[in-house]
Amino acid sequence: MLDVAGGDKVPRKGGPGVTTADLLVINKTDLAPLVRADLSVMERDAIARRGALPIEFTSLVEAEGATAVAEWVRARVAEWQGSAVIAR
Repeated sequence: MLDVAGGDKVPRKGGPGVTTADLLVINKTDLAPLVRADLSVMERDAIARRGALPIEFTSLVEAEGATAVAEWVRARVAEWQGSAVIAR
């Protein structure tokens, strides 16, 4: 998870959290204008470092701010539960 307040250059720097996490969450997008972070730059750089691995932008200021992340987690849990049944 990245915090927009850390700046829009963080995804460009890479690191294992950016490059290998199952899901990269870029949080507090509502703060971007206040810290002069460009979300499109963050997205571009994250995609360049992650390839096809998923990225979600969130802001808990909005009512639905974590919905996409929660849905992603639920889907992964369902997949893991399904594969555990097959493995028996």
